[in-house]
Amino acid sequence: MTLDPFVRKLAAINQALSALSAESCTTPGCNQPVSKPGHKLCYDHWKANNVKPVQAVSPPKPKPQQFSAPSLLSATTISEKLEISKHKVNPILAELGLVNKEGNGWVATKRGMGFGAVQKTHPQDNTPYVLWPESILTNQVFLATIESLKGNNSEPIKTEVNTKLGFREKFRASAQHRTTDGHFVRSKAEVLIDNWLYMAELVHAYERRLPIEEEAYCDFYIPGGKVYVEYWGYENEPEYAARKKVKQEVYQKYELNLIELNDEHIKNLDDYLPKMLLKFGIIVS
Repeated sequence: MTLDPFVRKLAAINQALSALSAESCTTPGCNQPVSKPGHKLCYDHWKANNVKPVQAVSPPKPKPQQFSAPSLLSATTISEKLEISKHKVNPILAELGLVNKEGNGWVATKRGMGFGAVQKTHPQDNTPYVLWPESILTNQVFLATIESLKGNNSEPIKTEVNTKLGFREKFRASAQHRTTDGHFVRSKAEVLIDNWLYMAELVHAYERRLPIEEEAYCDFYIPGGKVYVEYWGYENEPEYAARKKVKQEVYQKYELNLIELNDEHIKNLDDYLPKMLLKFGIIVS
């Protein structure tokens, strides 16, 4: 008997299905049929081995914030803002010990760096110059010096730093002794010091305020070497000695050039002062 073609076809399909069902996934513990004849894995395990997982996209890293550098001021800009001559700014800063003149330019001192000075050099001729933070415009010592040079110094006399009893008024007489160069000083010893500086042709100031925030004054100031001179005249007085120590600490704190004189030095200024001044670069002939 000959089989009907449809029956033969159906038998072939059943045979193929039987062969397919006989082939199981080779993954241990998996009894699922293979995905296709001739394959060794079921669809799930084939997919796990051949389809790459979708990687999560990392969010973009935030860009670092850009902070603008604080603006720096030149001597010319300072002069414009404070309405003074541009030729006076650097000499005033030098008077305060913040810069030194070098050739045709200016170089910041260690003290100036502490004020925020930034040293620069002109690219055309390598002349040094200094830029300053805006805080220089409100620095009270700087402003007080400018007002003094303008002749506007109407500040009342105050007691010095760390004293409540009026150190000057208690231990120092009024300035009634006239010196050779016209200064009025408070003692004969100060007359001798002032006259010696005058005869040595050293420009000097008497009772110059120190260039610091505290209220303190020197006896003499020599701008040529930024040197301060103190005469200690009441060393046997306990309160004076305590004040002397405080004032010495102020000079040390701000690293100011100091020459100290006592009664023994006054007797022989010609030998002592030239040696001390030479330490600060001041030559007396």
